[in-house]
Amino acid sequence: MRTLTKESRAGLTPAEMLRVLLAGNARFANNLKANRDLQLQVQATAQGQYPGAVILSCMDSRTSAELVFDQGLGDIFSIRIAGNVVTPDVLGSIEYAVAAAGVKLVMVLGHTACGAVAGACDKVRMGNLTGTLERIAPAIRRANGGSNDPRPYLDRVAAANVCVSIDEILEQSPIVRERLASGAVGLAGAMYNVSTGLVEVMNACAYALEAAPAAARLQVV
Repeated sequence: MRTLTKESRAGLTPAEMLRVLLAGNARFANNLKANRDLQLQVQATAQGQYPGAVILSCMDSRTSAELVFDQGLGDIFSIRIAGNVVTPDVLGSIEYAVAAAGVKLVMVLGHTACGAVAGACDKVRMGNLTGTLERIAPAIRRANGGSNDPRPYLDRVAAANVCVSIDEILEQSPIVRERLASGAVGLAGAMYNVSTGLVEVMNACAYALEAAPAAARLQVV
């Protein structure tokens, strides 16, 4: 499988880019990785890159976006921070991906069994991490707001945290809002299950929802 090129990316809609990621996740979950020549991809991307998506995910060692979506060199921008929270630096990186690099999809990817979420719920204080965990507080309030979601509490907070990050991107970035309104970019939230390897799109905050089969949609607060 070849890496994305300017031409191949131009032919993708935001919904199609989401389908590419979901198809890659299905391969990953079934241990059927695409056949890639990584050294050839190094050469192919040496003079430029044309990633199709920017993915904000947690720094958790089990949630590498390139792996869980079975993507190659040059295919995605990966932004990783504890708790997949939105900070000014994170938002600036997303805006670069959207406005300068031309990605088709912005995704926020949370995950089950998230240590950052657990730390936020336990009100952990630890140096500079304290401020990062405090950014998860709105998700804790949201998850406690009367949801009928039957999932365990911490995973419910993690899902709510994805939606909070989506909301903050929309509220704080006119650049993303403009490109979303024009249809140039899609915006989606999703949860990765560390036990199964599967990604589920969250239909409460997926802006390219038609790309996700019903079986891959997750009801959230």
